[in-house]
Amino acid sequence: MMNKTNGRKREMVSHSSVILHGMRLVKNDGLWTNGFIFLQDGKIVAAGKDIKDDDFPGIPRRVYGKDMLAFPGFIDIHMHGGYGVDVMDATRDVFETLEISLPSEGTTAYLATTITQEEEHITSALQTGAAYYREQREAGVAELLGIHLEGPFINAKRKGAQPEEHIKRDGLDLYKAFRQAADDTIRVVTYAPETSGGLDLTAYINEMGAVPSIGHSDATYEEMKAAVTAGAKHITHLYNGMRGFHHREPGVVGAAYTIDELKSEIIADGLHSSPPAVKTAYRTGGFRNLYLITDSMRAKGLRDGTYDLGGQDVTVRDEKATLADGTIAGSIVTMDACLRNMRAFTGATFPELAAMTAGNQAKALGVEDHKGSIDAHKDGDIVLLNEQLGVEETWCRGRLAYQSKER
Repeated sequence: MMNKTNGRKREMVSHSSVILHGMRLVKNDGLWTNGFIFLQDGKIVAAGKDIKDDDFPGIPRRVYGKDMLAFPGFIDIHMHGGYGVDVMDATRDVFETLEISLPSEGTTAYLATTITQEEEHITSALQTGAAYYREQREAGVAELLGIHLEGPFINAKRKGAQPEEHIKRDGLDLYKAFRQAADDTIRVVTYAPETSGGLDLTAYINEMGAVPSIGHSDATYEEMKAAVTAGAKHITHLYNGMRGFHHREPGVVGAAYTIDELKSEIIADGLHSSPPAVKTAYRTGGFRNLYLITDSMRAKGLRDGTYDLGGQDVTVRDEKATLADGTIAGSIVTMDACLRNMRAFTGATFPELAAMTAGNQAKALGVEDHKGSIDAHKDGDIVLLNEQLGVEETWCRGRLAYQSKER
């Protein structure tokens, strides 16, 4: 059965077992040539190299050229929407659209990300996302792993594109209400620890099993150390919406560079952060401390024009999304483009890129037992990239979710 998605074809393979064969496998320890991946009932049964003709008799095979690269499916932990939808729309259509569209960029799992807004709007988005998370079953589509709550507990001084009128302080009680509305599906919380009650909020987020991620924050280095002691673990979209580095006050960026417990998201689109800044983060913190994200908004995959983000008009022109005052407002970049850019900006190896697009995210979210690498017993989440690192095929939980052309 073939389905059309944004002008591209999606094939739902009918059999439950298949062997992908002949490509190079991107593994933690390097590249395996003439690799194979045996998928069965949504899982990887075996992954290796130099399979023989009489191995696994009776299992259908799909043969690829040696120029093809098999990466673990990408995990985008910070994305607001794309392809005409936004998480704050709070409708089922948001998730139905994202799950069939995201595989075109190699994304096989994601966190639906909210934005600072009126309490009832955030609550509605959380409830809708939680309901969809509990119901989803189908393989062959990108998997919703939970919610990333970005705001409203942030610092107005570093608000970026977050609407200032809806920013909240002393957020512990409100966060508890949001957590209940989300039916405990919040996995990451972006907040500013230096605001009133910020350290108590940090400790509670951490205690309840979500990741406290510092963003839209004007914290000093000492305030960052206090937040890490309280349980902070991440930095949201490094460089953007935060106190920058100064040689006498290292701020949030300095903490990201020097505090081992902190891992950082980064938008490698060349717009949110210049290529040298991305390279600095890579060289300073290393690939194990970076997560490639899109921070994408509704306009991703669409033409230039005017769209909305958090109730604000956003103009998209020449691959850049901005508010009326010129503030960058999310992105329209895709995960595969982030991977290509990271390779170009830093020279990162393929295993390092796999870590920054999947492995690190899986560990952060506590799903590394079934996602984040091409290993036996893990979900059959695979993206096949050509020599130009463009997406040729994406497999979600053992089923072909996207292909760039007929085979």
